Amino acid sequence: MQIREFLSSGRVSFTPSEERIVQVLLSDYPGAGLTTAASLAKRAGVSDPTVNRLVVKLGFEGFPAFQASLLGEVEERLRSPLQMMDSRKPSPSDSAMQGYIDSVAMALQEARTSTPQSSFDRAVRMIIEAKSIILVGGRFSGFMAGILSGHLEQFRAGVLNLGSPTRADFDRLVDLGSRDVVIGFDYRRYQRDVVDFIVQAEEMGAGIILFTDRWQSPAAACASVSLISPVEVQSPYDTMVPALAHIEALVAQVVAMHGPRLRARISRIEQVRRANDVTEGA
Repeated sequence: MQIREFLSSGRVSFTPSEERIVQVLLSDYPGAGLTTAASLAKRAGVSDPTVNRLVVKLGFEGFPAFQASLLGEVEERLRSPLQMMDSRKPSPSDSAMQGYIDSVAMALQEARTSTPQSSFDRAVRMIIEAKSIILVGGRFSGFMAGILSGHLEQFRAGVLNLGSPTRADFDRLVDLGSRDVVIGFDYRRYQRDVVDFIVQAEEMGAGIILFTDRWQSPAAACASVSLISPVEVQSPYDTMVPALAHIEALVAQVVAMHGPRLRARISRIEQVRRANDVTEGA
């Protein structure tokens, strides 16, 4: 198993500081691990000893051994005719549409390992244990916030989707505390109002779950958990498809971990819908 797959497999439990390092490694793999330990620590916003503790936890004697393993992966990849054939495989069609679909499929594949399993587990715990949840997003990513909000409202009370926050919405910050969670969506080009709301929510003590890209929103510095999605495709516009996959993966994780606890509420919602002819069928 390559280091990348191992980091995202959930086989190892990481502290929040270690998760920051793992997220940097996964978002720029293997390049982030081929610099110095000090450079990696700086990018992750942690101390140099934290990097060393992480590589020891992964089973290496130290950072040089960790880098040697990464370099071995790079060398093996360059040697492999199969990998070279895959990387140079022509598109089945010359059309922009087909090329775009192919690039989205590659981005989805990358999304499988761009965020460690422990980050999803931590996000689930925060969602279940929070007193209230507020969701915010940008001009386009606000639609992602709406999708996740629709799911969370079936699971629990106290969910509020602000979309792109207005100045009046900032008044809500005064009621936030350590038992509240803000879920933010912010991808390049990062949106100032979203960043400001998240930063100030964290200053009030709220936990932060951030959906972002591999360059990471400025709000990542105060996030309890960052879920990182690839966004680059064969288009002048970034894709939100991997972000949607991460939303649905998070929902699946919530159900897997707390399904019996959620069943009674969902059953009551369905009763209300049937009584009011909200949906067709059983």
